Amino acid sequence: MCERADHAGFARREGLLPCDNRLRHRNVRGQAVTTAPLTFDPIEEAARQWRARGWGDAADGMAAVTSVMRVQAIMLARAEAVLRPLGLSFARYELLTLLSFTRRGALPMAQAGALLQVHPTSITNAVQRLEKAGLVSREPYPGDGRAVLIQITEQGRELAAEATKHINADLFTQFGLPDHLLRTLFSVLRDLRREAGDFS
Repeated sequence: MCERADHAGFARREGLLPCDNRLRHRNVRGQAVTTAPLTFDPIEEAARQWRARGWGDAADGMAAVTSVMRVQAIMLARAEAVLRPLGLSFARYELLTLLSFTRRGALPMAQAGALLQVHPTSITNAVQRLEKAGLVSREPYPGDGRAVLIQITEQGRELAAEATKHINADLFTQFGLPDHLLRTLFSVLRDLRREAGDFS
């Protein structure tokens, strides 16, 4: 008799996992998991279930969408782990870095939101948190009293540079794929983003 008091046991009982697929309790650097890693790919298994139930034409799309969402969660968790000790979220880091790239260290709030492709509420929340920490300031936009200009402070520039050093070392150069696959992945995702209307 093969019994498990964990996710693998449930999966086996439900016909999703062979009896000898034991759950190994290990922690690999870069994995953003809230439970011990499985010994099988649940998304691949979900695709098999899709096909078995007659949804074969949607199986690959389901697996791709679910995989992208899972990888997004993994990468966001890794980014937050790097940035949290610096008092930043990834969203606030992106905004600081964007501002540091501009010639004057400033952008209209609406333009910053458009470039970061986030909802106006999200950019407002990020600016409020950064302003409270002394990393940016808000000023009226010259010539348009309704618009707001976001200006990075010197403290903000220093933190953006420090954060970039850490995230380059601990995430962007430690992605987990060789360079040629990274370039292929970016190309595929870029095509998907263009098709979705991200840019033209």
